[in-house]
Amino acid sequence: MAIAGAAQARDQINIVGSSTVYPFATVVAEQFGRGSGFKTPKIESTGSGGGLKLFCTGVGVNTADVTNASRRIKKSEVETCAKNGVKDIVEVQLGYDGIVVANSKQGPKVKLTLRQIFLALGKQIPEGGKDGGKLIANPYKKWNEVDSSLPNAPIVVLGPPPTSGTRDAFNELAMEGGCKTFKSLAAMSGDKKTYRAVCRGIREDGAYVEAGENDNLIVQKLVANPTSFGVFGYSFLDQNADKIQGATINTVTPTFENISAQKYPVSRPLYFYVKKAHVGTIPGIKEYIGEFLKGMNPKNGYLADRGLIPLSDQEFAKMTAQATGLANLSM
Repeated sequence: MAIAGAAQARDQINIVGSSTVYPFATVVAEQFGRGSGFKTPKIESTGSGGGLKLFCTGVGVNTADVTNASRRIKKSEVETCAKNGVKDIVEVQLGYDGIVVANSKQGPKVKLTLRQIFLALGKQIPEGGKDGGKLIANPYKKWNEVDSSLPNAPIVVLGPPPTSGTRDAFNELAMEGGCKTFKSLAAMSGDKKTYRAVCRGIREDGAYVEAGENDNLIVQKLVANPTSFGVFGYSFLDQNADKIQGATINTVTPTFENISAQKYPVSRPLYFYVKKAHVGTIPGIKEYIGEFLKGMNPKNGYLADRGLIPLSDQEFAKMTAQATGLANLSM
């Protein structure tokens, strides 16, 4: 499906989506702009949900060619895309990322469990933090009320909004991961709606602060306030290791090695999606995919230096065949 007059109308790739994938895509776009003879792509950090919404609005020069996502596209989003004429989508998994809970190096070094994260940030928690306790609105104001081993400091956690893939993954892996450690709450999983509301519900009383899609801004705020914590992708911890530190979660430190070995409990795959109808009409899309594959190569790719946890050799070979062959997404 060609886009009439698109080549004249736009000669630059238009990319939207995840704030976590944004730094990796920016490095690839700059390399691509320098070495390919094509213009450097334009990239906006809109969050995964926001990016997929823009991507799925339709086909044509005024719509995005590529969207980055720090979670997999949902079935409902594929359906929305199809309804709007975006029928052929290429999925590329670029690697893995860990979600960290970090604070300033001037603040205390903290060891957290998934259960403690849930008790600190859950909207409703079992009374007294005890299994079988009735569900109550979260009463905890300080970390040491959750557990005496934690700092005597107010619970203030800066994190992404609901449109973010990082928020989706944090809710599923960290919040639900902690919630499931209570047998009485795990037993609710038969009632999917209630279970999700409790296990993934984040308190709205000011303890969790939605800090937008700008993870660099969260890092700056942590430096300014050493008693607060932030939730973001591992690459931001890696790039700011002189200023901030990551809490251990379930005794595992968020390091490149631990995330790639899948020992770190809060880690997830990263993706980008390409609108196949725009390939060959908007110049350079195939070549941009090729540059991304070069950057994410587990043997000698340049994105590992930026904090990307690469795919295994086997996964990378499969992904290269899928991406270069422009294979259609299958859910």
